[in-house]
Amino acid sequence: MISTVVWGTGNVGRAAIRAVEAHPMLDLASVLVHSPGKAGRDAGDLCGLGRGLGVAATDDVDAVLTAGPRAVVYAASGDLRPDEALADVVRAIRNGAVVVTPSLYPLYDRHDAPPGFREPVLAAVAHGGGSLFVSGVDPGWANDVLPLLMSGLGTVVDGIRCQEIFDYSTYGQEESVRSLVGMGQPMDYEPPMLAPSVPTMVWGGQLRLMARALGVGLDEIRETLRRRALDTTVSTRTMGVFEAGTQGAVRFEVQGFVDGEPRIVIEHITRIHPSCAPDWPMPPDGDGAHRVIVEGRPRIEITVAATDEDGNRSAGGNATAVGRLVGAVDWLVDAEPGLYDALDVPLRPAAGRLGRK
Repeated sequence: MISTVVWGTGNVGRAAIRAVEAHPMLDLASVLVHSPGKAGRDAGDLCGLGRGLGVAATDDVDAVLTAGPRAVVYAASGDLRPDEALADVVRAIRNGAVVVTPSLYPLYDRHDAPPGFREPVLAAVAHGGGSLFVSGVDPGWANDVLPLLMSGLGTVVDGIRCQEIFDYSTYGQEESVRSLVGMGQPMDYEPPMLAPSVPTMVWGGQLRLMARALGVGLDEIRETLRRRALDTTVSTRTMGVFEAGTQGAVRFEVQGFVDGEPRIVIEHITRIHPSCAPDWPMPPDGDGAHRVIVEGRPRIEITVAATDEDGNRSAGGNATAVGRLVGAVDWLVDAEPGLYDALDVPLRPAAGRLGRK
């Protein structure tokens, strides 16, 4: 069994605890928390599993890493603390652990990662013999392995579009929805996640990774952004009231240009209520979905809708992203120490997990 730590118990961390517990080759050794109020609570309680796991959460990072875990699922957010997240991950790698995480956007594509992220990781690998695999939580597989697999089914491929279409009132982080993305804010508010160059920082690595797999170079990466205001005040199930005239929907694209055309595109269409921007693409049902469209001959389109935590689509997306990461741990343990990305790490069947609770 592979001794595994889950670091963080937010949206991603809850799913990670459940995924580690279900994996036949992993042993949940510790759960690290930031909030003192969570320290001492059973991991099964923190992740909503409905039963105890006999693992008490702790905020003692030194003690957990000194115990020498073989793997770490780093689920703490890196949105507003990228330097701290990188330092945490580097520390675990230097300690000899295999680390999987969605939190370090610049490392989605290891070949073009900024030196400030790549070099500390490689130094930690050389020092401690650990490894790192980063894949997105939006989820990563919908912006790399799935579209690339679908492209292989076509005779002629003219372009690839990856879409996230979601009602953000179901997202379990109100502060991020209101402050980072700007839902419910005045239309002259500038959301940090939508500021120029930020979408490219977050999703540009996935565009470059897909381009590399397809054997093409990107001329450039461009961004587009559209925002819509709510026509009327709306009340949501989980986040309360959003006033008329404030931001109610966002649609942006991160476009990879090949030969002067946007050939590889990652697009997000997000709303706080279905009444806002009804002319934009809608999920087929429920609160959200991920869609990949391969334009060409034939034209191929696939929509994926995952649910978790009592039917929540946002939680389902998190769970599939975590499943990709946790499912890679045993492969990484057997591989040579190093820095890996989605083109290196195979997506494999859930061997030994059929029927496990």
